[in-house]
Amino acid sequence: MRAIDAGNAGETPGERRESAGKRLQRRGTRGTRGTRGTRGTRGTRGTRGTRGTRGTRGTRGTRGTRGTRGTRGTRGTRGTRGTRGTRRTRPPRYIRRGERLRRGPPRTRPVTLPVPGRWPRPDSDTTKPLHGPARPGGPSRQRGRLVVQQQARTGAAHRVPTGSPHRRSARFAGLATAIAAVVGLTTLNGAGAQAADNPYERGPAPTTSSIEAARGSYSVSQTSVSSLAVTGFGGGTIYYPTSTADGTFGAVAISPGYTGTQSTMAWLGPRLASQGFVVFTIDTNTVLDQPDSRGRQLLAALDYLTQRSSVRGRVDSTRLGVMGHSMGGGGSLEAAKTRPSLQAAIPLTPWNTDKSWPEISTPTLIFGADGDTIAPVASHAEPFYSSLPSSLDRAYLELNGTSHLTPISSNTTIAKYSISWLKRFIDNDTRYEQFLCPLPRPSLTIEEYRGNCPHTS
Repeated sequence: MRAIDAGNAGETPGERRESAGKRLQRRGTRGTRGTRGTRGTRGTRGTRGTRGTRGTRGTRGTRGTRGTRGTRGTRGTRGTRGTRGTRRTRPPRYIRRGERLRRGPPRTRPVTLPVPGRWPRPDSDTTKPLHGPARPGGPSRQRGRLVVQQQARTGAAHRVPTGSPHRRSARFAGLATAIAAVVGLTTLNGAGAQAADNPYERGPAPTTSSIEAARGSYSVSQTSVSSLAVTGFGGGTIYYPTSTADGTFGAVAISPGYTGTQSTMAWLGPRLASQGFVVFTIDTNTVLDQPDSRGRQLLAALDYLTQRSSVRGRVDSTRLGVMGHSMGGGGSLEAAKTRPSLQAAIPLTPWNTDKSWPEISTPTLIFGADGDTIAPVASHAEPFYSSLPSSLDRAYLELNGTSHLTPISSNTTIAKYSISWLKRFIDNDTRYEQFLCPLPRPSLTIEEYRGNCPHTS
């Protein structure tokens, strides 16, 4: 306004008003700006439905109580045994044929008979001897009369001896004493002769069940042998009969197979020892040792067992044997070849690059397995057996439905025939020959058995 006023300073108020009116007329009135429309309200977002509540889990039903076991019925009392009926006796010979029996109630009448072969007494009713004439040379001796009571209706006869009862009792007593003495003498002589023939028999007479059992008649103890305390092999465990009442025992050393340890053969330890052997399951120097090395280690173990072990007093050093599995079985052949004085060798599914063993003179039982793919019987066990001398006591048993590793776990067939072989040739116990000869036939556990019978060692 000050600027306007300054520019129109010379105008009168009326002119100024007129000028202002003209200016206003020229500008014109400016329209009012329309109001901005209100923005529509945003729709409200629907509320999210509430999540249904999870149903509660049903409670588990209670387990029914086990019914009580019924009481066992009482065993009925055993009926009394009926009385034995009277035996009907045959009618006497001297009843005359055609004689009619009197009807009516039975009656008996005594008839006095002479002793056979003797003339009757003068007062006898019979006047002829029953069994021929009297013995010449004087009157015969009457030992007593026999009274026959004849029953008229039935014809039965009953002979009643009338001799002295004391004399008869004394006679029977003397006869019984004599029989008992003869039987006792025979038994004593038989047992004594058997013991004298073989002082190495140990344990009771064998049966199929006794040699198939998991344990024999002897209780067993064991002792561990550290590899640091021995040379030539890797130590092991000795199993032996606890009792010393039967004297010394034969012994056998057992080698494991390739990469194996003594634990794989541990099942044989107490099983053989309880039958009357000292058993040494060994560790080898290394698990990779070859058969020839394992053979030398078996012999070193036997030397330690008989010379330096804590049980050497229980071992008969002249009765020793070897066993082994896989390369250990090949090692048992090597040991038998090196030391002919061994009494028995038992290779179990053996492996060896040497296929021929004509030098062996130790009785040998070879086990093969029909399903063996590591040491197939066609290239190992069978040629090993065939190469043994034909004059040797030898046998080949092929297990049915088995594999190369079968011998490292408990097996009744292996135990049964191993015990029999060791008893027969280490103890010279012919009571076990019955399980080896005649040759066992094929069965559910035996695929094939070869051998020579009878055994001569």
